[in-house]
Formats: sequence, C-alpha cells, structure tokens
Amino acid sequence: MGMITRFRARLHALQALAKLDPQAQAEKTAQTVCLLSVVLLLPYLAGGHASILVGGVGLGYSCLVLPMVISANYRYPVSLLKAFAVNVQERCEYIAQPLLDFLRRIYGPLDIVERAFMRMTNIFTLVNQLIFFVLCDRVLLPNQRVTALYSLMFYNVTAYCVSYIKELVEKEDWSPWVRMTDHSNIKHLAMSATKIVLEWTKAVTFVITVVFMLLVFGLEQGLEHYKPTIFYNVVTWLYYIVTEKVFVELLLAFITYLQLPELESLESLWVPVIFRAFTAVISFLFAAPLILYGQYRSAFIAIYVNVYLRYKEMKLNSLNSLNQERAVLTQFRYATDEELTEFDDVCAVCLSPMKLARITPCHHMFHGECLRQCLKSSDHCPICKRELKFD
Repeated sequence: MGMITRFRARLHALQALAKLDPQAQAEKTAQTVCLLSVVLLLPYLAGGHASILVGGVGLGYSCLVLPMVISANYRYPVSLLKAFAVNVQERCEYIAQPLLDFLRRIYGPLDIVERAFMRMTNIFTLVNQLIFFVLCDRVLLPNQRVTALYSLMFYNVTAYCVSYIKELVEKEDWSPWVRMTDHSNIKHLAMSATKIVLEWTKAVTFVITVVFMLLVFGLEQGLEHYKPTIFYNVVTWLYYIVTEKVFVELLLAFITYLQLPELESLESLWVPVIFRAFTAVISFLFAAPLILYGQYRSAFIAIYVNVYLRYKEMKLNSLNSLNQERAVLTQFRYATDEELTEFDDVCAVCLSPMKLARITPCHHMFHGECLRQCLKSSDHCPICKRELKFD
C-alpha cells in the first residue's frame, strides 16, 4: 500500500511540473517512470501468487506490461546519480589511498632496480631474446631443450656479420693512418699501428666466422639435437630482427626511405614503439599457453620481463616522446582530398607535393613534419603569421 500511495502522490505532483524548470521536470518525470515500472513488475515478485501469471490472464498481462516497461525512456535523475557517484568515489579514495601509498613505498626500490636494468640496453635485449626463444622451445618444440641456445647463437653470428658489412659500406676513411688532428698531415705512428691491427683482426674474425658457419651447416656436425621447424625459425627470426640493434637500424632506414605520409616523418619515434609493442604482444601470446600447461613460473617470468618491463621501457623511452611530438599535430585536422586539390597540393614550407597534409585554423596546409618544425620556433602560422592558439 505504501508503494501505491507514493505513486498517487507522484501523479498529483505532475500537475505542478509546469512551474518547474526543464531540468527539474525531467528528473521528476524520470522518477515517476521508474516508480511506475516497479509497480507494474510487483506481481512477478510475489512468491505465493506468481503462478497466476502462467495462465491466460497472466500471459495477456505480460504481453501488455513487459513491452511497455522495456520500451520506457528511463532518463534517471542526473543530480542523484552524480551525487551518488561522487559519494562512492570519495569513499573509495578514502579507503584505497593509504593502500596505494603503502604499495608505492614497497614498489619504489623495485622500480629503481627495473630502471637500472632497462638502462643496460644490450643485456636487457639479450635477456628478452633468450626468454622468448625458451618460450618458443616449450610451446613449439617441447621435446627439444637446446634449440633456443643454438638459434640465438646462429642469429648473433649473423648479426655480427651484417654489422661488419654495414660498417664497411658506411666507412668513408679507408686510410690506415691516424693523424694528430683533423687538419694536420702529421701521422701518429702508435695509433696508426693500433688501428691497422684492429682492422685486420676484425677482418680475420669475420672470415673465420663465415667459414665456420658454412662448415657447420654444410657438414651438419654437432646438430643432432637441433631440429627446428619452419614456423619456429620464422617466429624467432622475426622477433630477433625487431630487437637486435643492427637490424632495427636497417629497418628504420628502409621505412624512412619509404617516406610513408601516415608517419609524418616521425619514423624514428614510430618504429621503436611499433617494434616494442609487437614483441610484448607476441611474448604474451607464447606465455599464455604455459599457464594451461601448468608452467606458472616460466609464464610469470616471461610476462614480467618480456611484457611488463618491455612495455614500461617502451613507455619511458619511446611512447612518451612520440605522444609529445604528436600532441603538436593532433590539434590540426587532416586536409581532405578536395581541399588538397582546391588549394594546390604543394607544401608552402618545403615546396614539395602533399599526399597528406595538416590544415591550420587559418586554412593553410603543410606537411605534418614541416608544420611541427615551424611550431618549435614560433607559435604563428608560417604563411600569414596568425597566432595559432591551442585549447
């Protein structure tokens, strides 16, 4: 009876809605709709008389009531929900804040160790590679335990050979002499002798390494336990080339040469982010099956080092820099194809054609890289010198 009395009071109160502001009217109407829905659904909550709804009258009642309740426009009181949400947030912060402070104090020393480990780039990369190769062993080749070590050794030898060839290609000074200064003809004999010995040592090491690799793969001596599958080689080699420095530099040079307009000349920032994200995702995909196999320790180590620390390292070194640079450009929308055609698709800064352009509020279009470089020295449009104010 109390519910019905309240509903009658709501109906009488509707006569006074015209005197209220629109927001109050909306809240009163929403409360009335909710209360009416509760009243109509009360028969379904009656435990002793719920069987009445099974008969013909009950089915007719359901056919009339349920569509009306479902299709009702429930516009809940915004002010009440906002106050409730603020109250819940304050209580959660009151309870969780001391716990978060305690966890931060505990995690502080571990965070220092993690950052120091990530600063040792070569060791960090080698540990990532070794853990991923072991994951591939356990998931793809469960009966072979040394395939990861063999593969990593062969890939490192290949990386050394590629690095040496790259050094020879990029070398500009083939003179064996070391001069006292850049503009002097006086030769430093001791340093010159040291340079000659080092160059010959690297050359002999490279030749011996290549010959050794050819003999190993040609004679197949000592490789009885090394039987990787094609899929294993593809996955591990793909992971290796996106983590090893020499291959990352070559891929970065190739992507930069392509000049993809979508990257807006931010290849040096985009490539590390894409590669690190790829390694974290593929490591998680290979670590997840170990949980199903019951190898929780290996899965935890792989997720912690190859996923969590990899993401943390990406965020600290690459992602933050990329977001800062992109924040300058995201304030300007892309120009449409019609705008490029109408205003002549040539950048006013570099005078080169534009396949993708950013447009300023003063309707001037530039390459994203050109506009970004101009805004580093001035907050004005490079053409009309109008101040570009950002929100």
